Amino acid sequence: MIKLLNEDLIKIQSELQKRLAFPYQWMRVQNDDFDNKTNFIYQIKIFEELLLEIDKRFKSDKNFKSYFNYSLNRWFNFWSAFAVEKIFCSLPNVKPAFNHKDRLKDFSIHGITFDHKTTVFPKKYRATLEQAKQNTIALIRWLYENQSRQKRKHYHNRLFIVLYSKDKNHWKLKAEILWLKDLIENYLSDFQPDELFSLKLTKDFTTLADVIWAIK
Repeated sequence: MIKLLNEDLIKIQSELQKRLAFPYQWMRVQNDDFDNKTNFIYQIKIFEELLLEIDKRFKSDKNFKSYFNYSLNRWFNFWSAFAVEKIFCSLPNVKPAFNHKDRLKDFSIHGITFDHKTTVFPKKYRATLEQAKQNTIALIRWLYENQSRQKRKHYHNRLFIVLYSKDKNHWKLKAEILWLKDLIENYLSDFQPDELFSLKLTKDFTTLADVIWAIK
């Protein structure tokens, strides 16, 4: 089982790393319209096949470059997140969500449900890395309020994996799946529910959240 998991993760990592040769540019805010037109990324694992599909769908469109970048980024983020979720769900005391289409729940740890989000250290956050690490709850609150829009936005429990690269190419760390696996395993080996951050982001319920720092 572990061998099969590692083989799958190595394959995903290999495909993700092919995307690193292209600049990471969104050219627009993520939105439901562009999401709907690029949902094919969920069915394509091989990077070369992705490029062919993008060309087939959008080569004659005046917004080809926008669709190209948008598709690459969604594909990259989705398959990195897919691998991270597989890692979490392979570990003790973690159970996958029953409904894989439930955007609010990816898995539960010790019975506590979580969505997870791998994110780069935000450029617009007005604090240094060290300041953010010392005041993690402030960063968590900022991420909830500023990062997600439209159907992605919610205030339910979330585990953030925050990526920080010393060369500032934080996004490239999403392709380092086996390294992320080590960080997640280390985090869960000492997981304590009473050490989660508790936030009142909405009047309806209290949110539990935490950050796994991925710094390289």
